[in-house]
Amino acid sequence: MPELRRITVNGVELNVALAGSGPAVLLLHGFPHTWELWTDVIADLSGRHRVIAPDLRGFGASGPADSGYDAGTLAEDAEGLLAALGVSSAAVVGIDAGAPPAFLLALRRPGLVRRLVVMESLLGRLPGAEDFLAGGPPWWFGFHSAAPGLAETVLEGHEAEYIDWFLRAGTLGAGVRPAVRDAFVRAYTGREALSRAFSYYRAMPESAAQIDEAVTAARLTVPTMALGAHPVGSALERQLRPLTDDLTTHLIEDCGHIIPLHRPDALLALLRPFLAGEDSRAA
Repeated sequence: MPELRRITVNGVELNVALAGSGPAVLLLHGFPHTWELWTDVIADLSGRHRVIAPDLRGFGASGPADSGYDAGTLAEDAEGLLAALGVSSAAVVGIDAGAPPAFLLALRRPGLVRRLVVMESLLGRLPGAEDFLAGGPPWWFGFHSAAPGLAETVLEGHEAEYIDWFLRAGTLGAGVRPAVRDAFVRAYTGREALSRAFSYYRAMPESAAQIDEAVTAARLTVPTMALGAHPVGSALERQLRPLTDDLTTHLIEDCGHIIPLHRPDALLALLRPFLAGEDSRAA
């Protein structure tokens, strides 16, 4: 079981799971997750790495914040967390809402980010995701970012049913272990918890503008791996390809959006060599 520690970063107290020793690996979750998304990944990687898995600001057991759910601020949180832990170089792994801040951190601080892994996410308005978005963004993007308080009003008292839908859809119907499912439901129950989670979606236009600005000023120079499953597939790869110097890509077959819980063995088979600096690029 990882050690859980409270660390104040960028004005917010983060709940952080820590395990293992060796080269640092920072894991950034998405919605509707907490650090426990990475349970199987931590158990494996901690034998060779110092694994750092925070609840993002406002999520899970991390402290609430009135603002700062944009990708740029989340990247600053990640940088501050590494500094607080005395980490001068880390591989950074992000999924869903954790991928844009991971990307921005690697773009802004290539000396800090040793390697980057991003999966099952889109990077703002960057070209390459047109096929994925041909029918419009996923329906919950609009629902979550609608008039403040609307989604919270509709969902309050029905959080478990709503989270269960995402967990089933994100594992192609398989679902997740009861203990992890229950942890996620607890983390997103209550009006304030829902509001903080939906603040990420309401900050998406700001995050997209930050990404647009960042890619005009720099290229992604750190070794990067983009992983796709269902439903994002290769859209993230297509966004990254024109602006990344060293890109490895993989599609994980028969896998839903929540890769670390649905297909952890397949994910770890790709992560281990990449994090070790071995060439695992797609043919």
